[in-house]
Amino acid sequence: MLQKLFGFNPKETTVRTEILAGITTFLTMSYILAVNPNMFSQLDGMPAGAVFTATALAAIVGTLAMAFIGKLPFGLAPGMGLNAFFVFSVCMGMGYSWQFALTAIFIEGILFIIMTITNIREAIVNAIPRSLRNAIGAGIGLFIAFIGMQNAGIIVNSDATLVALGEITKGSALLAIIGLVITGVLYVRNVRGAMLIGILATTLIGIPMGITEFKGFVSAPESIAPIFCKFEWSDVWSLDMFVVVFTFLFIDLFDTMGTLIGVCTKADMMDQKTGRIPRLKQAFLADAIATTVGAVLGTSTTTTYVESAAGVAQGGRSGLTALVIACCFAVTLFLSPLFLSIPSAATAPVLILVGLLMIEPVTKIDFVNFTESIPAFICIIMMPLAYSVSDGILTGMIFYVAINMASGKLKRVTPTMFILAVLFILKYIFF
Repeated sequence: MLQKLFGFNPKETTVRTEILAGITTFLTMSYILAVNPNMFSQLDGMPAGAVFTATALAAIVGTLAMAFIGKLPFGLAPGMGLNAFFVFSVCMGMGYSWQFALTAIFIEGILFIIMTITNIREAIVNAIPRSLRNAIGAGIGLFIAFIGMQNAGIIVNSDATLVALGEITKGSALLAIIGLVITGVLYVRNVRGAMLIGILATTLIGIPMGITEFKGFVSAPESIAPIFCKFEWSDVWSLDMFVVVFTFLFIDLFDTMGTLIGVCTKADMMDQKTGRIPRLKQAFLADAIATTVGAVLGTSTTTTYVESAAGVAQGGRSGLTALVIACCFAVTLFLSPLFLSIPSAATAPVLILVGLLMIEPVTKIDFVNFTESIPAFICIIMMPLAYSVSDGILTGMIFYVAINMASGKLKRVTPTMFILAVLFILKYIFF
């Protein structure tokens, strides 16, 4: 039954491993339950409580779709970056209402469903050369580690150098370093559930340090009525709507693509003969459904989370892991104060270690062949520095096409790659 429903293979994993992997992924991505309400409540008419409920429901629906349709161990929730574009660019910057932005996301979701059914999304992924696929995994690893260090305050903002080392002898940064040592030792000793144990242990240590704030146990979920199905169709044919939909579409497409390629490559889940991701079309369909439903519920674009790498590193290999993630989000609807008590410093060590585990595919890149290694390096370094998985992929593909064509190696550039590179260049010029 498990094999039929979730693609569970008893030769690759166990039920216990899948459960631990699901809980681990949930804990590493649950920060969105705190971030989203705080961000969207800055807009008039979007109560924090309603946004919290919508965020959890969107994560539940999207992750269940991934569990039963995609049968892959990935969690979905409203995406970071996409939510910031929603609030600060579309609403505060361009002056449009949040109803306008939700309409754009709903249209994006419908377009994604059409692109998935017609195999356009899958064709784009399969056009990416192997060197860039390995680079995507390594780049995401650096990006995840960078996010973890930022969340903990180990790396902080600097006006002079953009980033700098934080105060690591006290506060959240110190707690994260302690947690990193604990989790690292557990991992070295091959302790089952090392990452989950590390998160819980770090959370407890944070209590006497005054960092972990216990916020209670139970609270009833608030109604999503104020933001449910609130669409605005008056400007649907405007140029601004086209620009907003196009931007949402590009970011979501390549963030999801990068996550699937990077995590599947690291976990050896790729087809050994073709080098392609199994059930990619189904995974994309789950992602598209999640985005569409999320817009109806009243939240920003729902996407596949790169933090799913934490659960994969823990041994998650099937949709059963995704089912566990969805169940955890369902629990948070009623136990939100308890789960929101876990500080970001407690999940940061896991993100840093996952970054280490994900960088391994870089060893498969042919660094002697510069037509392969230069685009791969650009892809890797751009993800953390541009703070964007999609920008890393786009610039890497542009460099791949440009360098190979200029070097006279036209056979390496497929028509699909050439068309994509042209579109990406136009995207940066006009959008």
